[in-house]
Amino acid sequence: MTAATPSEILWVPPEERVMGSALFSFATKTAELHGQAADDYAGLLRWSIDAPEDFYNALWDELGIIGARGEVAFKPGATIREAEFYPGARLNYAENLLRDADERLAIIAHRDDGTRREISRKALYDDVSRMVQALVHAGVREGDRVGAIVTHDIEAIVGYLAVSAIGAIWSSCSPDFGPAGASDRLSQIDPKVLIAVPEYGYAGKRIDVGPTIRAVADSAGPEQIVLIGETVPESLADLGCVTLADLVAPYAAGEIAFNRLPVKAPLAILYSSGTTGKPKCITHSGGGLLLQHMKEQKLQCDIKEGERFFYFTTCGWMMWNWQVSGLALGATLVTYDGNPGYPTPGRLIDLIDAERIATFGTSAKFIDACLKAGLTPRESHDLSSLRTILSTGSPLIPQSFDYIYRDWKADVHLASISGGTDICACFLGGNPLQPVHRGELQGAMLGMDIDTLDDEGRSVRGVAGELVCRNAHLSMPVRFWGDDDGSRYRAAYFERFPGLWAHGDFAELRPSGGYVIHGRSDTTLNPGGVRIGTAEIYRQVEAVPEVEEAIAVGQDIEGDQRVVLFLRMKEGAALTEELEKTIRSRIRSGATPRHVPAKIIAVSAIPRTRSGKISEIAVRDTIHGRLVKNTDALANPESLELFRNLPQLRD
Repeated sequence: MTAATPSEILWVPPEERVMGSALFSFATKTAELHGQAADDYAGLLRWSIDAPEDFYNALWDELGIIGARGEVAFKPGATIREAEFYPGARLNYAENLLRDADERLAIIAHRDDGTRREISRKALYDDVSRMVQALVHAGVREGDRVGAIVTHDIEAIVGYLAVSAIGAIWSSCSPDFGPAGASDRLSQIDPKVLIAVPEYGYAGKRIDVGPTIRAVADSAGPEQIVLIGETVPESLADLGCVTLADLVAPYAAGEIAFNRLPVKAPLAILYSSGTTGKPKCITHSGGGLLLQHMKEQKLQCDIKEGERFFYFTTCGWMMWNWQVSGLALGATLVTYDGNPGYPTPGRLIDLIDAERIATFGTSAKFIDACLKAGLTPRESHDLSSLRTILSTGSPLIPQSFDYIYRDWKADVHLASISGGTDICACFLGGNPLQPVHRGELQGAMLGMDIDTLDDEGRSVRGVAGELVCRNAHLSMPVRFWGDDDGSRYRAAYFERFPGLWAHGDFAELRPSGGYVIHGRSDTTLNPGGVRIGTAEIYRQVEAVPEVEEAIAVGQDIEGDQRVVLFLRMKEGAALTEELEKTIRSRIRSGATPRHVPAKIIAVSAIPRTRSGKISEIAVRDTIHGRLVKNTDALANPESLELFRNLPQLRD
């Protein structure tokens, strides 16, 4: 693989922004502990790794955590999994999010049908209070699970915080998961109560969730089903459902008796995508998520009290949990449910001006879609409120960096962030003290000892390697639900490089200190025995105007592997012989000759998981005639037929 070359700087934070950031303030206040300059992020990062007791004590104070800290901030263990953060502390996640229950706006909720609702911090507290009482009356106790099939709306957040206040465990799916996808997940955790929307809207259509609710009722057997809607549909009447309004009607708002628990007490169960088998039930702690999310949002993203904070997500993606934590900073959450491009491609960009959004979170796919749609927000919108753009879900290609700074706003902090469901947080991302380099994540988050390793476990620089974390971090899962001996947990993260967290990403440390994500290491291509990442191909191909999206996999053939590139073309475009030559030339010059595909094939659809990620594993297994283990994890499983028994792959 070729060595890294210096990257172009696209944005340098103005001095007043650096000095006005929470990160600069934190570095200044802790200077006696680390002795670094306030704008020396590398020095601050090293201190946060080398002196965890000092760092985590200071972090608790900086975040203003409500609860009892205990005497020790960090207790080392024989392994990083056995280390403990704040072993004597007691806190409650919801109590920290519901602080300062006043008339400031807590949530502004939008739907793609044009509906806009808002709720104050006081009204949110009161709604959670009533929900707590209702759930307790329904028998929910500390440690019980509450399942949810919900949209990103006010009621879902009320339910999440009420479950947390009790000390129970929340687990949500998006309603588009379908009967098998939702039941495969929720049936593993035996929820005492199921909260669900009986229908939802998407792009002008109403979609019935009844079959999914019934499937979960049959497989998981909840004692109570609560529907977020005006009435119980006749089709679900035999399940004994009750509406949310009727459930809370008997209770008056009052002071919430928050159940303060140890930092490691479970708060939420999230699920792996399930493309390699039954979804893993990844169980996260309330204290770990609270402190990790607040650290990332306040210090790395510079989200400020009273600002409007938007993230496009569903309740089946970890970014939902991540955004909700913004309430602990006093931010106003702006939410959106539905099709992000309905009724026009610029729908979400309209929200920036309409709601004066300061931090706008989205996916790399959305940014690419805006680029391909020819949107130029700097000409059509004001954007004066916008300070930060966050992007995650897949690698943000260099051309998308160019697009943001050229066609959106020149003075904006573009932070590509990377972590995942496994930690419900970030390993890599942005910080407001340093420049943004084209195509790069700015660096490791505070407290994260990140490295990239070759197959022998040696650190590598300037070439792609396995992304690992060498130290314990706050949001390591506490367990996989149902994994009583911990064997699945160990196999998932610690067997690849014993003693280190191996995340399954293929990453490259650049000369700037930033990182480039090259894709998942479990779908890494290996032509001629040289490992390469798929994202390097996508960076080149997705900049081709005729291409809508791409997916690359390795095909095993005659003892070697060749790269096969599938393309979904833009409407009206065709994959001609001339275009194939152009694509190969672009990949050869923009990446390496090893990245050039042996085969380029046009298809009408590409399979995606329900969280919107392309499923390379499913395509790879299909072209090899292997069973795709969990098609219920896919939003469009029928698309796999387009890849089966292709004559182009027989020679």
